[in-house]
Amino acid sequence: MIRFSIMLAVLPAIAAANPYDGVYKQTANAECALVGVEGGALEIKDNIFYGVETECRMTRPVNVVDMEATLYTMQCSGEGSVWTDRAMLMKPAEDPDGLIMVWDGYAFVYQACD
Repeated sequence: MIRFSIMLAVLPAIAAANPYDGVYKQTANAECALVGVEGGALEIKDNIFYGVETECRMTRPVNVVDMEATLYTMQCSGEGSVWTDRAMLMKPAEDPDGLIMVWDGYAFVYQACD
């Protein structure tokens, strides 16, 4: 019974885990302790992307066929606006701790913070 209770307590954390969770540098010399500000870092945690003065809920994940990538509907808010967009996320082949994020017409490669 105790094992079952522990399993139930851990299950929501496992379900909420996202393969892209982490803190990523905006630039090579970014300050990783500062998330969501210019010159700082970006963070993905519990299916929420925290960008520069922007927060996006990552919803409706779709695996991209023949790629190790996921397409998300991003429900975003920031700087007094609310919008929905699509973004594709994947891990770079040469840096499995990093992140590639593709928005319509834009592609970004981020290194993970230590």
